Amino acid sequence: MHNPLCKPWEHAISRRQWLGASAASGALAMSGLEGLVSPALADELAASNKQVLFVWIDGGMSQYESWDPKPNTEFGGPFRQISTSLPGVQISELMPRTAKVMHHLSLVRNMCTQDNSHSAGVPRIQRGDPKNRGVTYPFFGSAVAKLMGAGASGLPPYVSIKPGSGGFFYQDAGFLGPKYGALAFGDGKPPENLLRPATITEEDDQARNALRITLNKRYAERHRRDNADAHGAVYDMAAALMKRQDLFDATKLSPQDVARYGSHEFGRHMLLARNMLEAGVRFVKVTSYGWDTHGDNFLGHQSLMPRFDQAYSAIIEDLAQRGMLDRVLVIAMSEFGRTPKINGHIGRDHWPESWSLALAGSGIKKGAVIGKTNNLGTSVEGDAFDIGHMFHTWFAALGIDSTKIEYDNHGQPLPIAHEGCSVVKDLLI
Repeated sequence: MHNPLCKPWEHAISRRQWLGASAASGALAMSGLEGLVSPALADELAASNKQVLFVWIDGGMSQYESWDPKPNTEFGGPFRQISTSLPGVQISELMPRTAKVMHHLSLVRNMCTQDNSHSAGVPRIQRGDPKNRGVTYPFFGSAVAKLMGAGASGLPPYVSIKPGSGGFFYQDAGFLGPKYGALAFGDGKPPENLLRPATITEEDDQARNALRITLNKRYAERHRRDNADAHGAVYDMAAALMKRQDLFDATKLSPQDVARYGSHEFGRHMLLARNMLEAGVRFVKVTSYGWDTHGDNFLGHQSLMPRFDQAYSAIIEDLAQRGMLDRVLVIAMSEFGRTPKINGHIGRDHWPESWSLALAGSGIKKGAVIGKTNNLGTSVEGDAFDIGHMFHTWFAALGIDSTKIEYDNHGQPLPIAHEGCSVVKDLLI
């Protein structure tokens, strides 16, 4: 049994030892691939250059005003549908730029999920709703960070770009442990105090970090590792970002790119996401708020959709032109859709029964339109897919076999996706 108290001689470590200890720490701390039931696959996943852009449309984008319009029907609303670069496929007229890149995308129009509240729907959708195992499952970003690691870039594996404040969102990681949480850049800005003070030399900084690593290791030997690991991971993330502060330098952005993406908040954040992906970040999440249109749904979407349309189509174009779309999985979705019926406030309420999402990129077939709703859009016709089907499909698109790879939760094997769902093969190449 370990004595929780340190002995004086345990701290006898030279400056050279500190520096030596830091040299081997970075890759191990950021890899995150320990703790898999099938560790033989870890190297292959870590070496993969596949990435994810997860566009989270918080509050619930209306499928009627986006991917599945029903003009001239009882519930269709005032907007028309327009043709796209994919023959025979129409989307809302509020998305003219996206219509031009539709040949790069695939649509899923038969989503049918369970929760019609934000408090239940948001975590359920982003965790894939696995069977209840008595543990809190990770968000998709944390799952990818755990299963695939940081990759060759050494940058944080899971970053979030969002309006408002930033920070480290350890809750996303669930039972995987806090070090697999999201490093959030509030308003697209880097963490505060990222610069090393001028009074501290690089050698002093290395020595200081080496001491921290050594003490963290000794602490972890006597206590639960999760918090110590998370503490160390955050320092490693900061060290990696210190070397890439250019990612946040708006003066290096071309005026043409800013104009194409839009000078609005969502455009700025999506342009930063593109730069993060180019730098090699494994998983980039971009959040857009304000989509909960219980009142004035049509005016709300008339304002929101052009911003989404501009920035989303721009990043699809850029990833395609740069040869990145084949390895970057792009997911655009909300926690549910919006009701067919217009309420008394000229709004649409929450509707998980029949809604849509869009996919593109790594492993995804171009131009597929999966499923359909009835003529009024009130229900799915034929097969319907829950979020568990999407998790299996996304993992497969990234080269992860969700039927063979499991988590190891302190000796408890756990599936990485819902066992009652399966891959949507028609979406995959």
